[in-house]
Amino acid sequence: MPAYYLRSKPSLFQKTGLGMALALLLAGCAMGPAYQRPVVDTPAAWKEAPAVAGWLPAAPADGLARGDWWTLFGDPTLNQLAAQVQVSNQNIAAAVASVAQARALVGERDAARLPSVGLSGSAQRAGGEGSSRGSGGSNSVSATLGASWELDLWGRLQLLADGARASAQASEADLAAARLSALGTLASSYLQLRAADAEAGLLRSTVQGYERSLQIAQNRYSAGVAAQTDVLQAQTQLANTRADLAGVLADRAKLEHAIAVLTGVAPGGFALPVQSDVAWAPVVPAIPLVVPSALLQRRPDIAAAERAVEAANAQIGIQRSAYFPQLGLSASVGQSGSVVADLYRASNSLWAVGLSLAQVVFDAGAITSQVEGAKAGHAAAVARYRQTVLVAFQSVEDQLTQAATLAAQEGLRREALAAAERTEQQMLNRYRAGQVGYTEVVAAQASALSARRALLQLQVNRQVAAVLLVQALGGGWQAG
Repeated sequence: MPAYYLRSKPSLFQKTGLGMALALLLAGCAMGPAYQRPVVDTPAAWKEAPAVAGWLPAAPADGLARGDWWTLFGDPTLNQLAAQVQVSNQNIAAAVASVAQARALVGERDAARLPSVGLSGSAQRAGGEGSSRGSGGSNSVSATLGASWELDLWGRLQLLADGARASAQASEADLAAARLSALGTLASSYLQLRAADAEAGLLRSTVQGYERSLQIAQNRYSAGVAAQTDVLQAQTQLANTRADLAGVLADRAKLEHAIAVLTGVAPGGFALPVQSDVAWAPVVPAIPLVVPSALLQRRPDIAAAERAVEAANAQIGIQRSAYFPQLGLSASVGQSGSVVADLYRASNSLWAVGLSLAQVVFDAGAITSQVEGAKAGHAAAVARYRQTVLVAFQSVEDQLTQAATLAAQEGLRREALAAAERTEQQMLNRYRAGQVGYTEVVAAQASALSARRALLQLQVNRQVAAVLLVQALGGGWQAG
């Protein structure tokens, strides 16, 4: 007998198998446009980089800490606080939870692409009042194992998974941004607190000097060689300086409160010992620059914006897939009977296999509107990405300008302070000799104090500018 006579009519399972194979072959015919990272114009070099030549190296150095950029300031207390912030900061904790939530959604979307299997069972007893008085009820039991699978012919489920994965990666970038922001705020606040300690020490020393000047003025007034206005001017100067000291101490307290919150501690249970102005030695680390194009991979806010573009790109395909039918396969096998023992008899088995199809016939243009909305959302995400890149470039250029300006100003501030201190000492000597009035002394002392405070503020501003430049460049560095 010829071989072809042995072929039997394909069963329903065989047909379904062919359908499943065809579905697998067609799966992944995604409706979404192929994703491409938005193109942005990046300059070849930083415009303001030449202004800081000699202060900033042109390339990363292998000796720098990888990631722990705050250690460049050489302060053990800052290092301890930074470690605590990474563990206890609530903004970081919220971002960590958001990442976990986004990853869970990725798992959910991936699971939707696979068949789902369910088991169900029931037991029932039914009866009623019939013509025969002794009639009893009837029992029925059943157990069913069912499976269902939505065929991803048009790649809708794949696009949902891809979009969720891009969103999860954006959440990871948001976590990195939250960590960088918290550590940058900590470093800036801590450095300003230490500068407040130094300024408070400077004002305390100045108060002691003004108290001696007041005593000199009082002695001269008592001896009849000076007018009472000298005493009043000395008292005014002393009171104003004490008021300035109180203001600096209040600012320090606020900075301490901010650091407490950053480390996840209530301000009432947190304190940083006061550091003397003698121990304050401001360190301004050299920050290695990267080429502008590398900033696109370094800044977490740019990474988050770019991931949002891919998620928006996936939405276009998801909405387009609504033009096409949704197909699903289902299968079940079960047993039924009047007693539990019947569930083990082959004669009581039931099975079913099905194919479902759903297609929108008329929606008055709703799907088209959804597709157009997805395209507009993608265009908006691209614009936000490019704006984020531009703002990042601006931030780096601003901090380079600030760093160069402050570095140039420091030398001038030191010259001004040296001249003011010489003038102050000469005026005090001339006042003691009766050559000038106390007004000249007050003016010279005020000028010297202003110069000291200005130099101190400039030094901490240089440190804060270094922190801001680190943040603008995206955080720590990788060697090589």
